[in-house]
Amino acid sequence: MLHAIKYLCLLALTGMIIRFAPALHDAPTIFLIGDSTMAERKEPVSVNPERGWGQALAQYFRPEVKVENHAVNGRSTKSFIDEGRWDTVLEALHSGDYVLIQFGHNDQKFKDPTRYTNPASGYYNNLLRFVQETRDKGATPVLLTSIVRRNFNEYGTLEDTHGLYPLVVRQVASDHDVAFIDHLSMTEAFVAALGDEPSKEYYMWIAPGQYEKLPDGKQDNTHLTQKGADQYARFVADAIRDSDLSLKRYVAE
Repeated sequence: MLHAIKYLCLLALTGMIIRFAPALHDAPTIFLIGDSTMAERKEPVSVNPERGWGQALAQYFRPEVKVENHAVNGRSTKSFIDEGRWDTVLEALHSGDYVLIQFGHNDQKFKDPTRYTNPASGYYNNLLRFVQETRDKGATPVLLTSIVRRNFNEYGTLEDTHGLYPLVVRQVASDHDVAFIDHLSMTEAFVAALGDEPSKEYYMWIAPGQYEKLPDGKQDNTHLTQKGADQYARFVADAIRDSDLSLKRYVAE
């Protein structure tokens, strides 16, 4: 009788292990928070050729990895928090997930008090809040510098437009031992090597008459075409593959 009870208990325990095993081995979700250079575009490319690099990221990971892109046009660290968007991400975040954090373009908007942050105080502290609250949920934060703006001067030199903001991202990463991807350096080297004219196809330099939505064309040195989004997402995936993050095992071959 005792042996029979032990056998039944073992069967029950085995059933519980089998039942919960998939949950223990679920692939992580990658949450993206940031601005328009990362954000989704809902219209098809045939209508709107602009794409955020976050929209292209999933293709570089194995199918079981889910990418949730919460980046939104025009948001800074301040407005992303103030609008409750960060709270939405936190509610969905689970242990083992990842949060990729890339802000800066709109934190610079000193004429807009709803978005501007002082890089040495507000920006630093907002990034630190993202890091700490992500860790409190058992997830892993990854800090990224902003992508480069295609800002060539009259001499053909690619000039910086970000000021202190990328340095602050590096500082937060260093001060608090946060995983860090220097997206600015990678994209800057890429664009500088291409040069002024060839790099235009990666950004929203659209000739007149190509798209009904843009009858007069567009000359935009900040936002990306599909080609640019694909390339810049690849930089991120490659950086993760070369990192110490456990997420690297999910990067597609």
